[in-house]
Parts: sequence; structure tokens; C-alpha cells
Amino acid sequence: MDEFLKKNLELYVFNAYIFFMNKYNKTKTSVFNVGYHLIWCPKYRRKVLVKDIKIRLIELLKEKANEIGISIEKMEIMLDHVHLFVKAHPRISPHKIVQQFKGYTSRILRREFKMLRTRIPTLWTRSYYLESVGHISEKTIKKYIEDQKKV
Repeated sequence: MDEFLKKNLELYVFNAYIFFMNKYNKTKTSVFNVGYHLIWCPKYRRKVLVKDIKIRLIELLKEKANEIGISIEKMEIMLDHVHLFVKAHPRISPHKIVQQFKGYTSRILRREFKMLRTRIPTLWTRSYYLESVGHISEKTIKKYIEDQKKV
């Protein structure tokens, strides 16, 4: 193989490796790119996610994400619902992720903010929206979440 082809091949392999490593997560036995778009609302879709509650909710979501090994790629807290785009290990079920986020935040926010105990019987509804996100639509989901502020 001539020198020019050899250098170009090495450069191509190196660039492919860098792209691969940045896009995917890996463990000793697996390589994965698992993303979820999650949405859930306060009970009765009350507009309670305001000011200090919103700030504290963001802190709590980040804490819980770190604790269970999830990466929050994008987050938007609206007055009456939460949008998250998360990346997780495939061994963690999406239902478990939502359960952890909602349970943890509800318990602490209701303890810290009396208004949440008097206005609604529970902080979150039992339902949620979940969509798995592939590589092609990831940018679309992030833009959608970002554009929620404009609506």
C-alpha cells in the first residue's frame, strides 16, 4: 500500500473512532445510544411549577439523574408540565426512570413547599408520555423542548 493511502486510511479510521466514541456510550460488554423524551404534569394540570418550586425541581431532577446514572440532555420546566430528554443505560427501564424522578421530586417538593400540600392531593398525575428517540430525531426533540418557552 502506498504511503498516501496508508495515511488517509489511518486518518479515516481515527475520525470514525472519534465520531463513534462521542455519539455512543459503552460498557465492557455493550455499546448503546438510548434516549427518551419524557413529559409529565402536576395533578389537575395545575400551574404550580413556578419560581422557587421550578428552581428546586431542576436541582432535584439533576440530583436524581446523577444518582441513578442518567444523563439529562435537555430539560424544560413549564408552568404545568415537565419536558425531559434523557439518555440512559438500556438496563434501566423507562418506567423506572419516570418513577424515580416523580417519586423523589414529589416527596421533597411537597415537604418543602406547603402550597403543594394544600392546593393538590398529590404533586404529579399517575400518567406520563414517553417516546424513545433515535439518532435521526434527537435534534428535533431537543429543538421541540427548547421551543416550548416560545409557546
